[in-house]
Amino acid sequence: MRTPIIAANWKMHKTTGEAQDFMHELAGLLNKGNLEVVICPPFPLLGLVAEAGSKYGIFTGAQNMYWETEGAYTGEVSPLLLKDLNVTFVIIGHSERRHLFGETDQQVARKIKAAFAHNLTPILCVGETLQQRQAGETMAVVSEQVNVALTGLDPSQVRRMIIAYEPVWAIGSGLAATGKDANEVAAQIRKTVAEMFSLKVARDIRIQYGGSVKPENIMEFMQEAEIDGALVGGASLAADKFAAMINRVAGEAVS
Repeated sequence: MRTPIIAANWKMHKTTGEAQDFMHELAGLLNKGNLEVVICPPFPLLGLVAEAGSKYGIFTGAQNMYWETEGAYTGEVSPLLLKDLNVTFVIIGHSERRHLFGETDQQVARKIKAAFAHNLTPILCVGETLQQRQAGETMAVVSEQVNVALTGLDPSQVRRMIIAYEPVWAIGSGLAATGKDANEVAAQIRKTVAEMFSLKVARDIRIQYGGSVKPENIMEFMQEAEIDGALVGGASLAADKFAAMINRVAGEAVS
């Protein structure tokens, strides 16, 4: 049985005071049960969120990292520093990194390996653009992204990482994929993992959906057999909305 995992990607939002208020409010609203919750704030807030999260059983994740441990890489953040801040998860290959900052599949693969080398759990983001979807290329695009990112990894590493299917056209647009569509892509991801490693590894890996997820639609995705969680953007910025999603998933898992 795969443990559900709900992660918040705050992107470039929140001040120190806002983050403190959020963590306190969220803790008072949560009824998470057998569910993992991750908060991924901007880099300057990682220490604050990690300290607060440790009190409430909430994990901390970074939104990105570089693949080198240290060196002359102005503006980058190393996996060693993330571990030093008690970070557990790290988002790698988010579509905004790929499309706004030119991150390639090969760079994503290097970051995945570096994350594992420092005992960080990667949340690998994959997904197609609207043009690719309209051309019927969704499955091929997602499979290629997974293949490049996972090549050279040990099966034990793959089993404990997270893959987030985030269709590029759904991120921040208010448009979400249907649960059925997302489930079909998640099934394709498992098929790709099974072909690369084994059916056991494919069954164990957790797959999230991300892209305009909110309290009103999260259960549409969570009720699908291949989807184990959500990577939440805009709706994670309000503690009450984020708590509502977590509590609905936790309630469903218990019932």
